[in-house]
Amino acid sequence: MWSAQDVARDQIRRQANGLNMAAVAAKVTEAAARERETAEQLRRGGSFSEFETDPERLAAIWAAKHVEWQRVRDLMFQAGWGAYEPERDTQGSKWAQEREERRDGALAARAAFEARRREEADGLRAELWLSAAPSRLIRAAADRAGLMPAQVLVQLAERVVVGDDGTVSVPPFTPSR
Repeated sequence: MWSAQDVARDQIRRQANGLNMAAVAAKVTEAAARERETAEQLRRGGSFSEFETDPERLAAIWAAKHVEWQRVRDLMFQAGWGAYEPERDTQGSKWAQEREERRDGALAARAAFEARRREEADGLRAELWLSAAPSRLIRAAADRAGLMPAQVLVQLAERVVVGDDGTVSVPPFTPSR
């Protein structure tokens, strides 16, 4: 769900909070070295560690971190800040808000999906094979009501009553739209 840029921007926004220009410059240098290392490792086709299963993603994240640390350094220099403050970084704040909105949207979509799954799990889907006589009765009732036979069966099932002794019955009703 999160791009390499999203991951880098989020991590750096938190990590850079309160850092001075020298510390940010050191982070730029570190990110550049990591970017070179991961790109070289990727070219050689080796694995990074047992924790990173996607070497291409790790390389992309370090490249994005390098770009983001440079952006933070340049912003601090141009604005004359002694220390980085995420709330003063308008572009970083805008990106953080967009990430939060996407996260909220994804969580809402997931919750809706789970709710639909729960509803579907409570439902029953059945395929019925009726003999000729009951089939003719259901078809005739459906024709009179202007319904499909399956719709009459649904209405029939919705009206089922189970007695205390386990008997099943359906009170008389007229199928309707």
